[in-house]
Amino acid sequence: MKEVATFHLEIERFIRAPREKVFAAFTDASMLQAWCCPRGLTVAEASADAKVGGAYRIVMARRDGSRFVVAGEYQAIEAPGFIAYTWRGEGGPAAGSTTLIEVRLTPKDGGVALHMRHTGFPDAAARESHRQGWRSCFNRLSDLVDPEGSAGTLTLFGDPRSSYCWTVRLGLAEKGIKYRLEPNRPRTPEQRAIHPFGMVPALRDGENEIYETRAILGYIDEAFEGPSLIPPAGVTARARNEQWISVINCYAYDAMVRRYLFQHMAAKGEPPLVVELAAEARRGQPVDKVVAAALRDIDAQLNLFEQAYDGGDYLTGPSPSMADLFLAPLIFYLSQLPESMELLRKYPAIRRGHEAMRARPSFAATLPYAA
Repeated sequence: MKEVATFHLEIERFIRAPREKVFAAFTDASMLQAWCCPRGLTVAEASADAKVGGAYRIVMARRDGSRFVVAGEYQAIEAPGFIAYTWRGEGGPAAGSTTLIEVRLTPKDGGVALHMRHTGFPDAAARESHRQGWRSCFNRLSDLVDPEGSAGTLTLFGDPRSSYCWTVRLGLAEKGIKYRLEPNRPRTPEQRAIHPFGMVPALRDGENEIYETRAILGYIDEAFEGPSLIPPAGVTARARNEQWISVINCYAYDAMVRRYLFQHMAAKGEPPLVVELAAEARRGQPVDKVVAAALRDIDAQLNLFEQAYDGGDYLTGPSPSMADLFLAPLIFYLSQLPESMELLRKYPAIRRGHEAMRARPSFAATLPYAA
């Protein structure tokens, strides 16, 4: 097949796996079914007749039940180093047009250097859509063949003591996702390299980078299988989930962490960044005045959360949602200091909810002091 348009893409990826295993992933139907779709989708059906002139067909499915199909024929098979095949989509970008994929696998550093050339796109939009799709597919391929699983692709950058970093780690643990933790502190050059504001956490999945805690949780919830972190019980519960996340981000974090916890930590003189952040929160006011005002605000905020439990163990339904993952680290830290411990005694529903979170395996697995 000749290239029919000037629009093409090339992708290079290092895969930690034997070359024979990576090659088989392009020709074995059961392996294609395990990886050949972007994150957030599944392969409902896959077939492959791995010989020159043989056909393959892949049916990809979204969670809403919609499906689209790609199919084609193998043009060249030179195991275990080279494979070429046509690619024709039924629906979606470049639907109806036939393109050509060439994959070359070269041994490198105990793994494989994968080079893909995908040619013949009708326009730039179709090419860029496929670029994003293939990057995500190759993340799934790495998950499948790398001995570390998704930890070979997925890295979380951040200080494990940060409540926001802990929230993301809780989400990853709840969904059973393997990952690697890079313990960067905020405002360091290393963290600014992945988060433009230098804050924690940030996530890298292959070449995809996501920062801001709510966005990261949304990504891992849609991209990976496992229990949903969004309440399943209707539009009101989902709205409440977002409401409580916003309350925590906009109000509770400032009172509970910046104006209260940081002041106690700064009094001990370390770490230096906390001393700096605590001073920023005080804005020249005396420490005792700042803490007293923070405790009044914390009391009011805890009262709101107390009412939200409504007799249950979690904020928005019968199982943990993102809102619980945001709140649990804050309540844990409040439970470590005398004034806030005294406040928590007034709120039995919060204490019950926190005990339910502490009893979950995800809590023990991500406790910062064990990180």
